[in-house]
Amino acid sequence: MESHESTLCKLAIGDDAYIEALLVRDSANLEASQLEPKAHALVRLGALVAVDAAAPSYMAVISLARRCGASDDEIVGCLIAVLPSLGVARVVSAAPRLGLALGFDVLEALEAIEPS
Repeated sequence: MESHESTLCKLAIGDDAYIEALLVRDSANLEASQLEPKAHALVRLGALVAVDAAAPSYMAVISLARRCGASDDEIVGCLIAVLPSLGVARVVSAAPRLGLALGFDVLEALEAIEPS
């Protein structure tokens, strides 16, 4: 079997040893993913959006993405990238949380521009 086929089989059967190794060390997860570090971090961010994660959950992934060279525009671009797959409601829900994790209060900014 090729590497990707072996990996799919291990994941499909829930191979405890394989999965544990991927969860214990971020470096092992990164290596096994065969993704570039920045792409790996951005994929993880997309997963947080998919599960409707709370704002604090974004902090570590955004820090990692920035350390891997992702710009704030690329980080926000993840919302655009997942929009067709996850839908408008999920992205609308995630935008203020992602903003807070980036140090930008979206809701406050919107209140400041809305007419009273």
